[in-house]
Amino acid sequence: MPRPPRQLKKLMHIICEGEKTEPFYIRGYIDDQAKEKAKVIEVPDVKVNTPVQLVDYAVSLRNSSSTSADDEYWVVYDRESVRKYSHELHAQAWNKAQANGINIALSNVCFEIWILLHFQGCDAPYENYDDLYRNSGLKGALKSVGIENYNKGFVHLYSKLAGGVSNARKRAEILNRRSKEVAEKDNHKPFHYGCYTDVHLLLDAIDSF
Repeated sequence: MPRPPRQLKKLMHIICEGEKTEPFYIRGYIDDQAKEKAKVIEVPDVKVNTPVQLVDYAVSLRNSSSTSADDEYWVVYDRESVRKYSHELHAQAWNKAQANGINIALSNVCFEIWILLHFQGCDAPYENYDDLYRNSGLKGALKSVGIENYNKGFVHLYSKLAGGVSNARKRAEILNRRSKEVAEKDNHKPFHYGCYTDVHLLLDAIDSF
């Protein structure tokens, strides 16, 4: 008698652009707030990093025979400057993700806008990471929690920021609402906005998974 097909457990796959900052933060959050889910939430190491490549990776994973039809997929990446990634490139990634049931956690201009929201509200547009780090309050805010020389490979980032997560969520909602309100009529996708982050939605998804 043939064996019944093996039932795959439902997993959440979180595919990050960054090799260190985003995975370190997300894994830290899971360990702190959702440790019982650690075996069903994967943050794989990937070797691709453009928005389109990340979405393509998620789609190929979704179509793989090794994953369950009920699995949940998130891709985490930065808007970066328009010179680096055009609106057209972001639209391609966004539309493909929407068509394939892939969730996006976008930060504009970079993941550090989410980090900044742990300390203060912000709705100023920044050209890139260097601009944000130099000209926002991020550097001083990080020093206030003992991070003297911030770098993207700081393993204990989440533990230093944990006390500000609740405020960051609230500030992200305010930021995104304001950014949407002032956006030009035809620029209605988050990658068009001057300042934005969806990271709090990813954390909500982890909580409810």
